[in-house]
Amino acid sequence: MSSRDPSLDCGQSVDAAPYVLGSLADADDYREHLEECAICRAQVAELQLVVDTLPASVPAVRAPEALRTRVLSTVRSEAELLKSAGSGAEEPRARTGRRRSLRVSLLGAGLAIAVTAAAAVAITINLRSTAHERVSTAQVAASIRGARASLRQSGGRAELVVSGMPQPPLGDIYEVWLARGSAAQPTDALFSVTSSGTASVNVPGSLHGVQEVMVTSEPLGGSSHPTSAPLLRVAV
Repeated sequence: MSSRDPSLDCGQSVDAAPYVLGSLADADDYREHLEECAICRAQVAELQLVVDTLPASVPAVRAPEALRTRVLSTVRSEAELLKSAGSGAEEPRARTGRRRSLRVSLLGAGLAIAVTAAAAVAITINLRSTAHERVSTAQVAASIRGARASLRQSGGRAELVVSGMPQPPLGDIYEVWLARGSAAQPTDALFSVTSSGTASVNVPGSLHGVQEVMVTSEPLGGSSHPTSAPLLRVAV
């Protein structure tokens, strides 16, 4: 390994930000360069600290792929702009250290802003989904003890999520009902469960005026009125 004066600039230091974000196309070549260049190793270490610290300061939320693409595109564009500016060899050597420090600071600040923006959007997504989603836990019949279910309402939609449910009896199917007042209205939401007892079912129609969402075991094809006691009941 060769040692280089850390006060000197390196034209490849602009690749440090894309490298730590995992978006550098020639990452293998840059990794080999890091073995030879102390300047870039220091730059990668500084930026890696930013990347590791900022995301850990907010709840872990998976941001949309489109957001990641935009952030990485911005980082790549900034790197290209800095690279096209050149090393400025015509400037006096005495100013090189100061110039490099400024470029590193700007690049680090740009990366920090990009990561912070991604974290902020992720927090916003999380807060919005939490604020607009209502989750209600189901009351489970004693005959299927161990089963669990919840009704998730968000954006005018409702989804029934169940786990630990037994398979319906041979020739039967589970049917979702909407109870308004004393009447249980059938829906076309008929479902079974996986071998592990899980299922996710979209509850059709509006829940306006509905007091309960219920599930019963019915003959294949469903029924127009319940033929068995509810296995799941969720107060809306």
